[in-house]
Amino acid sequence: MKVAVVGATGLVGGEILKVLAERNFPVTELIPVASERSVGKQVEFKGKQYTVVGFDDAIKMQPNVAIFSAGGSTSLELAPKFAAAGITVVDNSSAWRMDPTKKLIVPEINAFTLTAEDKIIANPNCSTIQMVVVLNPLHKKYKIKRVVVSTYQSVTGTGKAAVDQLFAEREGRTDVKAVYPHKIDLNVLPHIDVFLDNGYTKEEMKMVNETKKIMLDDSIAVTATTVRIPTIGGHSEAVNVEFENDFDVEEVKNILANEEGVILQDDPKNFVYPMPINAHGKDEVFVGRIRRDETQPNTINMWIVADNLRKGAATNAVQIAEYLANNNLI
Repeated sequence: MKVAVVGATGLVGGEILKVLAERNFPVTELIPVASERSVGKQVEFKGKQYTVVGFDDAIKMQPNVAIFSAGGSTSLELAPKFAAAGITVVDNSSAWRMDPTKKLIVPEINAFTLTAEDKIIANPNCSTIQMVVVLNPLHKKYKIKRVVVSTYQSVTGTGKAAVDQLFAEREGRTDVKAVYPHKIDLNVLPHIDVFLDNGYTKEEMKMVNETKKIMLDDSIAVTATTVRIPTIGGHSEAVNVEFENDFDVEEVKNILANEEGVILQDDPKNFVYPMPINAHGKDEVFVGRIRRDETQPNTINMWIVADNLRKGAATNAVQIAEYLANNNLI
């Protein structure tokens, strides 16, 4: 199993290498790939050093699967070239997510739709992934009508430069180029990605549109406000869900406690609830603060947390590759 990691020197690329090693993905040959300025650099995988190669060389080496985390424009240009060479691409960027000819996959929910003909597979947005992992089993049981979500997203979602900005501000340094339009330390920015004509940001509309596509149900209404906060452990979300059918809160907790990839942390009397500091480095999605919305029928509130670099990006991409390998699709 030859595996290429495109964008291997980046924040998510490094996490993909870590997840491949931790999950013992059957890598017989690793091909770290990056742009021209990183060619020749070394990356570590399972205690060995590997030399970064360029895009053309990677295609010639004919990997079975290429996990991309190199940005949207790179994916738009290169993913079709890899696919044309018979290489299956799992892409972390937003480039292909809403393309009607491409699958948008969270393995626990819709991996069963994948075939050997799917040569470019999209990995969803980080904040969408953690939400739908929790919502999907509840949708099956109670049928979701509407979701109102507010996010509290880590600076790691913007990349290493944002982490550098946060810590430079914290230390009182001005020698780091700012990636946000405002200070992020001791601040909150209700602004992730670009603003659109409808007043929402692109990140907010990703959550709206991707949720419907992943859960294979256009009837689910979603409205989102996405917010950047000065944390690095993961993304948090306050989620209000209206169902068509009534529910029992304890039954909801029981469903989630038994769901693959979900960990229930819901003991407020003992101050047990999900927090990014505890989700950091973990592959699961954490959910707690589950309580009935007392203002309208069939509605529940919950708090969802996950490491955005893991389940929100690297882990989900590797899980897609695992499904492909286990089902002889690559």
